[in-house]
Amino acid sequence: MATWLWIVIVIVVVLVALAAAMAARRRRTMALRERFGPEYDRAVGAREDQRAAEADLRGRERERARLDIRPLSEAARARYTEEWRVVQQSFVDQPEEATTAGYDLVNRVMAERGYPMQDFGARADLVSVDHPDVVENYRVAHGIHERARQHQASTEDLREALLRYRSLFEELLRADEAGDQAAVPAGRADDQAAVPAGPGVPEPRRPVNGPALGDLPPRGQQAADGEVSDDAR
Repeated sequence: MATWLWIVIVIVVVLVALAAAMAARRRRTMALRERFGPEYDRAVGAREDQRAAEADLRGRERERARLDIRPLSEAARARYTEEWRVVQQSFVDQPEEATTAGYDLVNRVMAERGYPMQDFGARADLVSVDHPDVVENYRVAHGIHERARQHQASTEDLREALLRYRSLFEELLRADEAGDQAAVPAGRADDQAAVPAGPGVPEPRRPVNGPALGDLPPRGQQAADGEVSDDAR
């Protein structure tokens, strides 16, 4: 009888341990889903294995924790905002050159903030930790940029790339710390200074599937004041 009692106790202990392990795994999964959002689903789809995908995402978090990603100063945010305004205006007459300039500007901002710039794939993975809502925009824009270098991208493609770059650009310029100031959305010419985010004020993020192409005018079409249309600001 004592032997059977010990067997029952061992079985109960094993079942409790398994239940605890499963609960811990569910918590880790929920935490990763909450942090990475759509990037979690993308990682699982790419790996076709949930555990491998989650291990990859946790690896990204560890790599990101080793980096010193610094916020931009107010002066730097204002300067970069003005540079983007000029880039966006130039798209009207020089879409390919403007898209390349947008690519270069995003890279300069990332470098100043402390992201490693050697490998695009690794860089995108690190961006996904801090900006999971827009990292897919970054990947799509990079793909278009690569095609544009071979002169295989249409003006509509270039417009999409610039808008997708802009979504990450705006995230990179946002202040990191609560109570600090957020940057003016890129493309605004009327106020180049930062504006206070304010406690409790939600900060909009662009959807991963990208903004509408109509945010920038077709090549050669200008607003009455010679700038891009109000929708593009």
